[in-house]
Amino acid sequence: MKRLRATLAAGALATAGLLTVSAAAPQQHTPATRPAAATDWSVAMVDSTTARFTPSTIGSWSYPVGLYLYGQYLTYRRTHEPRYLTYIQSYVDRFVRADGTMDQNFNSLDSMQAGRLLVILHRETGEDRYRIAAKKIRDRLNSFPRTSDGGFWHADTSSRAHQLWSDGVYMVNPFLVEYGKEFGDSAYANDEAARQLAVYGRHLQVSNGLLRHAYDESKTVSWADPATGLAPEHWCRAVGWYSMALVNVLDALPTGHARRPQLVGILRDLAAGLERYQDPATGRWFQVIDKGGQSDNWTETSCSSMFTYALSRGAQQKYIDARYQSVARRGYRGVLAKISLDSDGRTNLTDISIGTNVGDYAFYIARPRETNDFHGLGAFLIMNEQLRSR
Repeated sequence: MKRLRATLAAGALATAGLLTVSAAAPQQHTPATRPAAATDWSVAMVDSTTARFTPSTIGSWSYPVGLYLYGQYLTYRRTHEPRYLTYIQSYVDRFVRADGTMDQNFNSLDSMQAGRLLVILHRETGEDRYRIAAKKIRDRLNSFPRTSDGGFWHADTSSRAHQLWSDGVYMVNPFLVEYGKEFGDSAYANDEAARQLAVYGRHLQVSNGLLRHAYDESKTVSWADPATGLAPEHWCRAVGWYSMALVNVLDALPTGHARRPQLVGILRDLAAGLERYQDPATGRWFQVIDKGGQSDNWTETSCSSMFTYALSRGAQQKYIDARYQSVARRGYRGVLAKISLDSDGRTNLTDISIGTNVGDYAFYIARPRETNDFHGLGAFLIMNEQLRSR
């Protein structure tokens, strides 16, 4: 721990210089002619992204940036490259003052996802301001609005009232179990995270094993079925968020936790559905998961990374059958087909859906496909750190 803190402190003094060198020295990036099999794609992606953006220009406090930087942290954990951690701290320190206060109101689950970085920085540096900042999220949950059976609304706003979105479980629950472990609050954190996944799963998972994008308890919003309250489609990234959250929380729960069998059952049904709808031609998954036979549907990179990670980790941990490792490996090969190096040796990851509201089939299919969108970069890094040596 002392070595890590010393390294981080030293790196902080050199942040600006390191970023300048990274942006000005393309020889640090993997050459475009290097064989793909020899490329460390996590390192190449992090080096490319930190050359394209400084901690000040990468974006606001948000879940897509938080997701990407969590993936960067996983790469740091393997490589011990100090500038990767220094970069994360420089980003977070734009929002956390010396006394630990933040201007964020945390009125949506989305706004909480980057809180994982606060827990990470407390663990790596020991600075109490990160604990204070993280506790603001933890305390906000005490008053956060819920459905009648205890599920957190997607946001504390009239437009999201009474709604559970599959996306939301990833925005808060991995943070929550990590907060609990770091700060001695696991009794609450584990129970709450498991409860959220169970409530969301009960409402959103249907007979094919997949989850619908969202549920409206009031059954009044335009996209909700008037009988069930469910959204009409299985949007792939929403289900991807849920799949990753489910594995993360299972990893944190004690073996004898009362909700563990229920959550494992949800994962097993979901894994079977994902296997059923994996595109046999590419190994990836479609933007609307169960309608791959429609000519305008397309395989989406971020959700394919998420499913690949969740299936591999779930099989590794024996939550699901070992045969799902082969499903994950097909997914991994499919996602790797979407990454390449440009003439400067920087990575490009393609066919990533931009952020998306709840809608119908035509709405999802028409969503713009971006290159190097942070939803895709973060999911790719999480997947790659799980599967690169498997």
